[in-house]
Amino acid sequence: MIRYFLQLIVWTVFMAALLFWPAGTFAYPGAWVMLVLFAGGGLAMVLWLSKRSPQLLRERMGSPIQRGQATWDKIFLSLFVVLFFGWLAFMAWDAARSGFSAVPMWLQAIGTLLILLEFAGVTWTFNANTFAAPVVKIQEGQKVVDTGPYALVRHPMYTSALLFFFGLPLLLGSWHGLWLSVLLSLALAWRSVGEEETLRRQFTDYDTYRQRVKYRLVPGVW
Repeated sequence: MIRYFLQLIVWTVFMAALLFWPAGTFAYPGAWVMLVLFAGGGLAMVLWLSKRSPQLLRERMGSPIQRGQATWDKIFLSLFVVLFFGWLAFMAWDAARSGFSAVPMWLQAIGTLLILLEFAGVTWTFNANTFAAPVVKIQEGQKVVDTGPYALVRHPMYTSALLFFFGLPLLLGSWHGLWLSVLLSLALAWRSVGEEETLRRQFTDYDTYRQRVKYRLVPGVW
């Protein structure tokens, strides 16, 4: 547990550096709110998963490059992580150019709400699927899950991530950050297709599940 807490502290400090350094100031309310949400949500998740599913906690706190992970996914995640960190730094720089006033406060509040909904969606997903690893790989004992959020969309973790991608630029006050939100969302959509091919090869009942739950990320859309 101590190792997970230390990891959370290190990641929080690193993200703080990515936000405050490009912004050039610590007087950045949106960044402070984001860090509180990240640290508080991360702490709650560690404490909950340590009791709910220690195995899933180990997976979620593990490296983005793991044994058994598909090669294409190793390349994808390496590039995605770099893009994500660059996105954070860019949004802080962009928000600072307008004195952190480009996005009105009510929209920043909506951004915060979207991030909270993302946390709720992730929690719901973890509760339904203890094999929700952060990488594309097949785990021992894994099976097709069709309950909880998986009864609505086939990739509820990605659906939750979409809320985060569009909520964070609003919270941080960066209109231009929304353009990169679209790119990140398209990247996840592409990954979901590759992930499904892996699942189809491994599980004979996955095609039946796909026929029953028709949408990957957004109900009624795709």
